Amino acid sequence: MHFKPFFFLAGLAAFLVGLSKGGLPAVGMLAVPLLSLLMSPVKAAVLLLPIFVISDVMGMWLYRRDFSAVNLRILIPAGILGVLVGWATASMVSDRAITFLIGAIGVAFCLNAWLRDQSKVVAQPAHMLKGWFWGTLAGFTSFISHAGAPPFQVYMLPQKLPKAEFAGTATIVFAVINAAKIWPYQNLRPYSAETLWCATGLIPFALVGAVAGAYLTRRIAEVWFYRIVQISLFGVSLKLLTDAMLG
Repeated sequence: MHFKPFFFLAGLAAFLVGLSKGGLPAVGMLAVPLLSLLMSPVKAAVLLLPIFVISDVMGMWLYRRDFSAVNLRILIPAGILGVLVGWATASMVSDRAITFLIGAIGVAFCLNAWLRDQSKVVAQPAHMLKGWFWGTLAGFTSFISHAGAPPFQVYMLPQKLPKAEFAGTATIVFAVINAAKIWPYQNLRPYSAETLWCATGLIPFALVGAVAGAYLTRRIAEVWFYRIVQISLFGVSLKLLTDAMLG
């Protein structure tokens, strides 16, 4: 592995993780595929988990006053359940099948949203059963490959929350999910001293990304914020489908 290409790609991946924690969801999902150009996806996921956790702390501080309490009460326990399911089934689950499922869900959701008559679409309230289903799936897919954004967005986008509230809810939910992943990851994919040192060097990129993400989120018009979220979701979902079919 060449040092300069690795440092560039790893720094960019950490920056993307930070952007997602700053309020631009879905872009953080590009981090693992990006690092997979130089290492195995499993190793990339292990390397990036500490970056996700550190970025979560910054994101929670940035959005400490902006969140949907009712959605947190549903999604946090559901997400933790999803992590536990992912941990329990890690040896039985096909990464390729899960990647395909996540991509298909994201593409189908976006196409449905874009093809519907938006003038007849009304905001939906938080829903216990839907929230538990999508929240559990978000925790599960986040555990498998840091790809929890599509299920989360499928549940949250129809609520049409204010953009800061949407971003803050996402940040807090995935902060808890990522924290819940630390011990299972250590048991399934133990960290080496080299991995931890490498992750430490990437923290500044992630923190800068988080601040930049929050800056952009608060200045983008709400209609464009949600368009960007949907386009990002569609692009990432297409990438996941492609990876699953060609992998």
